[in-house]
Amino acid sequence: MNIFGGIMQCTTIANAVLAAYKTVGFNVPLVVRLEGTEVDEGRKILAESGVDIITAEGLTDAAKKVVAAAG
Repeated sequence: MNIFGGIMQCTTIANAVLAAYKTVGFNVPLVVRLEGTEVDEGRKILAESGVDIITAEGLTDAAKKVVAAAG
């Protein structure tokens, strides 16, 4: 998942991702790249959630983590 939260705050996006995860669940590894407003706080929300979500910084990092999670 690649999100740029320019106007939307990354904290809101992170909380929405967690709500979706808890409601729907995912059958594949989820790698989330957040950039934008309140990015550090959004990453912290995901990291401390206890949910199996992999956070990434930048597209290269995200691509590497996707490949590692798929393998």
